[in-house]
Amino acid sequence: MMTDRVTLLNGKFDPLTLSQTTDAIFKDLAEGKRGWLCTVNVAILMMMRDDARLQQFVDCASIIVADGQPLVWIAPWLDKPLPERVTGVDLVESICARAVIEKKSIYLLGATSSIVEILANRVQNKFPGLQVDYADGYFSSNDAATKADKVRQSGASILLVGMGVPRQESFIEEQWERLGVGMAIGVGGSFDVLAGLRRRAPNWVQRLGLEWTYRMLQEPRRLFKRYLITNLQFIRCLFAEFVRQKSN
Repeated sequence: MMTDRVTLLNGKFDPLTLSQTTDAIFKDLAEGKRGWLCTVNVAILMMMRDDARLQQFVDCASIIVADGQPLVWIAPWLDKPLPERVTGVDLVESICARAVIEKKSIYLLGATSSIVEILANRVQNKFPGLQVDYADGYFSSNDAATKADKVRQSGASILLVGMGVPRQESFIEEQWERLGVGMAIGVGGSFDVLAGLRRRAPNWVQRLGLEWTYRMLQEPRRLFKRYLITNLQFIRCLFAEFVRQKSN
């Protein structure tokens, strides 16, 4: 899309609402454009600083949206405002609703076979007429090409990949020419939430920018260290950026 992007530390973001993001996706599809969309939160932004390949993948995305309330809060201080947070969970549902209207099919790739099947059934029930194909995300690097071929053979216009960062991004990048889709989107753990395996934080928790805390309480062993490190790194980077701006 390459709008006038908002710069936040090492990330650049399209200043789009959820509705505008969905419009942009289907506009690109209508115009025959191909690309990927990245939803970036604080943890991913910090991961990008230490992972040049992930940084480059995000920088090359057709659309980049902020999936983190803290990013929306700090945007006016570092560059220009971002209108709102655009989460992977909300984006999946918005895409499914629009895909029915536009008669576009989607492909769900990720999670276990039972979870992705539950999710496929849920979205088909919630959005009657939605064309959905799916496969689990548990496969070796040797099987990645075969998985990509099945996505292409399905004829799907949109691929939603829920395999975690940076594995989902690596898969999209490595298999891009095989996939054949118009738009690929990595949505992390959204499949687990949409399938009912994980609870989503209440709206008031999301508005306070504390959804990461809610997630961590559900998976403390896996997420505590990750969030502790990335949040401290984010605060340190913000402080350094504010000092740099004050000195200029």
